[in-house]
Amino acid sequence: MPYFDAAATAPLHPVAREALLAALDEGWADPARLYREGRRARLLLDAAREAAAEAVGCRPDELVFTPSGTYAVHSGISGALAGRRRVGRRLLHSAVEHSSVLHAAARHEAAGGTLSEVPVDRTGRVAAEDVAAALRPDTALVCLQSANHEVGTEQPVEAVADRCREAGVPLLVDAAQSLPWGPVPGGWSLLAASAHKWGGPPGVGLLAVRKGTRFSPQGPQDERESGRVPGFGNLPAVIAAAASLRALRAAAESGPDEAARLQRLVDRIRVRVPELVPDVEVVGDPVRRLPHLVTFSCLYVDGESLLHELDRAGFSVSSGSSCTSSTLTPSHVLRAMGVLSEGNVRISLPYGTPEEAVDRFLAVLPEVVRSVRERLGVPAGPAASAARQAPGSPTAAAPETVTPEAVTGSPAGLVLDALGKRCPLPVIELAKVIGEVPVGGTVTVLADDEAARLDIPAWCAMREHEYLGERAAERGAAYVVRRRV
Repeated sequence: MPYFDAAATAPLHPVAREALLAALDEGWADPARLYREGRRARLLLDAAREAAAEAVGCRPDELVFTPSGTYAVHSGISGALAGRRRVGRRLLHSAVEHSSVLHAAARHEAAGGTLSEVPVDRTGRVAAEDVAAALRPDTALVCLQSANHEVGTEQPVEAVADRCREAGVPLLVDAAQSLPWGPVPGGWSLLAASAHKWGGPPGVGLLAVRKGTRFSPQGPQDERESGRVPGFGNLPAVIAAAASLRALRAAAESGPDEAARLQRLVDRIRVRVPELVPDVEVVGDPVRRLPHLVTFSCLYVDGESLLHELDRAGFSVSSGSSCTSSTLTPSHVLRAMGVLSEGNVRISLPYGTPEEAVDRFLAVLPEVVRSVRERLGVPAGPAASAARQAPGSPTAAAPETVTPEAVTGSPAGLVLDALGKRCPLPVIELAKVIGEVPVGGTVTVLADDEAARLDIPAWCAMREHEYLGERAAERGAAYVVRRRV
């Protein structure tokens, strides 16, 4: 069964498995002890630290191992903010950071700190100039991921690091997604990563803090890991994590370029999916991106049903659609980018993915999308046909409509009641009725699904209609669309 969700967690690397089994026999003792077993464990821990530091691009004494990547992010943010509390309490981060950064930021704000968010463009990339413009004298820390976990877009870390250095502000880089593919460039001050993203065992993260960076560890402390991570660590897992990271680096330097091979497979997906499936938006930067990751969204598709059908067909993929989450809200990454969220699929290929698996996915996907659309009542034939038909022509059965007076101050035109209906139904019903108004006329969609705020404007851009904005309504919101074609 092809596993296409390496961005969530990569399969355990064979070298990690071997190192883990060996370390359970040789590296189980306390490395702080002076007897033989402790000395052996200490040698293994030191070797693991040196290997990880070399892969990161820092000194061994600047790196500590943590219980997870999330722990590394939280302790990195809290320690850096505490170390610079005399400067200020303002934390600056991009709009597309991992949830671990957002959770740490929310905790900082709840404790009296302040936050600022740097927007991204439609590819999910920040501009270094925007970060520079947002820096203020009270800025204590800037957080920026090296590459996005949902769409693969790489961030201009080096340029942002230059701006931060000029302003005297430390930069924390979340390198969880990019570290498997190479060191993070630029003069960052702190870096966090997670071993299970590169094929190491879960339960191991790392945090690097450059010498000269003001840092005050928060929470309980003891003599281990430079006082930054208390308690007896999982040494066998740490050894396995470092061994797999070192193996990846060695393979990249000495053998065929696996990153380039996976990138060719992803390029094939990026090109072929829009050709095979109507009404698809491939998102993320087409050039400056991770080699193994691609994300696309399908109009008129329920993301949860799509993932279930792909799973039944033998493919494990991920999604940022609201209908696949417990919160029923679209991914904050897709929302910040302003792209379509419904029917979202993220494919992240692990090392060694065979070409045949990608070919089979491309063969299966069109029928899977067609079947999901059919169950949702999307008109047969090209999905865009209902949106492009001439006024007065036959349409598929339209949903119940209400009078324009149902929305205060709405322009004259058709009003579509989609209240209580979830993604992607509001957009499907909008597509069905848009042909009932003349070119230049409007349709006002009443919806209380949070995804509509993102998907209706995205639908307008894809279908070449004009999105006039959002209005207040008694329930939910009213989204006004003008027919252009």
